[in-house]
Amino acid sequence: MMRYNGSSLLIDCGEGTQVAIRERGWSFHDIDVVCITHFHGDHISGLPGLLLSMGNADRTEPLTIVGPKGLERTVNALRVIAPELPFEIKFIEIADAVTELNLFGYRINAFKVNHRVTCYGYSVMIDRAGKFDPEKAAANNVPMKAWSRLQKGQTVEIDGITYTQDMILGPERRGLKVTYCTDTRPVKIISEMAADADIFICEGMYGEDDKDNKAVEHKHMTFTEAAKLAAAAEPNPKEMWLTHYSPSLVNPAEYVGRIRSIFPNVIATKDLRTTTLKFIDEE
Repeated sequence: MMRYNGSSLLIDCGEGTQVAIRERGWSFHDIDVVCITHFHGDHISGLPGLLLSMGNADRTEPLTIVGPKGLERTVNALRVIAPELPFEIKFIEIADAVTELNLFGYRINAFKVNHRVTCYGYSVMIDRAGKFDPEKAAANNVPMKAWSRLQKGQTVEIDGITYTQDMILGPERRGLKVTYCTDTRPVKIISEMAADADIFICEGMYGEDDKDNKAVEHKHMTFTEAAKLAAAAEPNPKEMWLTHYSPSLVNPAEYVGRIRSIFPNVIATKDLRTTTLKFIDEE
């Protein structure tokens, strides 16, 4: 779950999602977007309960749900136990290899990965405009009374002349980026999407060296394969969090040391792990 500027974005909604959100002290009332990776139960079975709780919290604003083709049919089937809601659900079904969406201040790239069913990973970005440049504004003869609205991204027309944000701002600054993928074999698009991410959250189903065949059979990944994806991303992500472990993997952390020679900044993450990302000049 990602939170930005009063809006929350949730990726997948398995059993126990509500419990985790409550334990963190967060609210599900502010969730504006839910991105579903695929339609296996451990990734979507918590959705009916979450929708009911949102409705019971007097939510009236629409909720946007993004996911593979067949999303609306699948969610509506789950809603047999949550038929009446006081808010609208807007569905965005994706079918292309890569789809870009702009929702609630998030720029989202959905990218198709390789699982037993259609499955998508997601890169979520907060873009950041350049700094205000008064010299550039003066050179472009932009009236001072337009500066404030232009900095907010508006287009302003004064005396028949149209002024745009690029006329007063310097080059775009680095924003924030989180890339998430799970339930997949390693494919090149994952490295491409994880490039320069602040956090790359990636499945690590198997930590043991002898589970390569199982990973191929069930279309999942080993720790080693995940680390190679992070290392292949250019520029490298700042940090990788491994998740989605096999039930047989009792202590994932003990297998991390062996892959740090491939990608050093890797963490075997646990439930409820959180961090706050800041823009570079705020660090």
